[in-house]
Amino acid sequence: MRRTDVVTIFLARRGEILLLKRSEQVGTYQGRWAGVSGYLESDDPVQQAWTEIGEELGLGPGQAALEIAGEPLEVRDPDAGRLWVVHPFRFRLLGDARPRLDREHVEMRWCAPQAIQEKDAVPGLWEAWCRVAEGFDAPWRLG
Repeated sequence: MRRTDVVTIFLARRGEILLLKRSEQVGTYQGRWAGVSGYLESDDPVQQAWTEIGEELGLGPGQAALEIAGEPLEVRDPDAGRLWVVHPFRFRLLGDARPRLDREHVEMRWCAPQAIQEKDAVPGLWEAWCRVAEGFDAPWRLG
């Protein structure tokens, strides 16, 4: 099983998080729901998270703020032959900033975090959320 480090970012606003439906143009998990995500291309997961937010949503530092960085999570996917090491983050949308979709996604939805459990999501998405959920300003529950 090949180890692959990735970042996953949950963008939050007014008690909801942004979920993105992956397009056919991405290499894995087409048609499934995810947060903002990307391969870790350096030794700095925070910097990679900012890079992905810029590329996938068109947002910069004045439009989002880092709230919490969670402990990395191992997600095994035998079908893909991968051991994903997910570095999860929660960012807050600032002011009237508006995310836009890029080619990697076909749809975006603001929803309560528990919606992750109801959607056809990428492996480990709920567990990644749980690593950054502390102090989130909306009612939700684990499990």
